[in-house]
Amino acid sequence: MKTIEYYMNLPYRLEIVPDPDEGGYVACYPDLPGCITVGDSMEKAVSNAEDAKREWFYAAMESGMEIAEPMLQNSYSGQFKLRIPRSLHRRLAERSKAEGVSMNQYCVYLLSRNDALEKVE
Repeated sequence: MKTIEYYMNLPYRLEIVPDPDEGGYVACYPDLPGCITVGDSMEKAVSNAEDAKREWFYAAMESGMEIAEPMLQNSYSGQFKLRIPRSLHRRLAERSKAEGVSMNQYCVYLLSRNDALEKVE
């Protein structure tokens, strides 16, 4: 049986963002649903996040909940195949050419920009 210490030592991704409404920072572990805390400073948010993670594991184990292990970066190749309509392919190719970059670079830019905007909203 896996212990709390086993899970505490796994590399769960911690996200910390400023809290514009209350001040301070909000910290959460995306792989651990509902594991969220706050801190007045970045350092306090990190410290509180470790405490929250430990308590989250205690509660999950006590209730018999399955605990997902973190998704590792090296499990992703960075490549995927995508089929798109010809008209979209043409527009992307034209825009990337106008920007002076490869279509691959232009698509990475568009995806990254959209991902960043989603996090802000």
